Amino acid sequence: MDSEHKRILILGIGNILLGDEGIGVHAIKYLEQQQLPDFVDLLDGGTGGFYILSVLETYKTIIMIDATLDDLPAGTLNVIEPKFASDFPKALSSHEIGLKDLIESAALLNHLPKIYLITVSVKEIQDISLELSPELSEIFPELYHTITEILKGFE
Repeated sequence: MDSEHKRILILGIGNILLGDEGIGVHAIKYLEQQQLPDFVDLLDGGTGGFYILSVLETYKTIIMIDATLDDLPAGTLNVIEPKFASDFPKALSSHEIGLKDLIESAALLNHLPKIYLITVSVKEIQDISLELSPELSEIFPELYHTITEILKGFE
């Protein structure tokens, strides 16, 4: 699996200054300490931005991790396989450029990879805080298990 196109990217999205909204970035930091296959790359995507478009062009498969406001208990994980921007949850956390915008742009450029979106339910977007809530601080082992289950299909 040397080819760049056979590599899989795990992309964490979020603003770590807003507590739980930064779960994607915190997840990448956690995953850096875990055992993952050699064909997996990790990227802290921060608050998004159009620079991520070039990342979407590089990989055929991306696992994204982001917070969502969906009325489920905080810390609930869901895996979505969106094929179109309209498949993304309506209440994804707010970043400077939303994931839906990036996906629409990638689709227009004909560079849309296979995406697994792992959403992590949050109660609310918090005021400035570098800390995760207790509910989200406990999800990392479950998140790691979810990711390893997705990756089994690529080994």
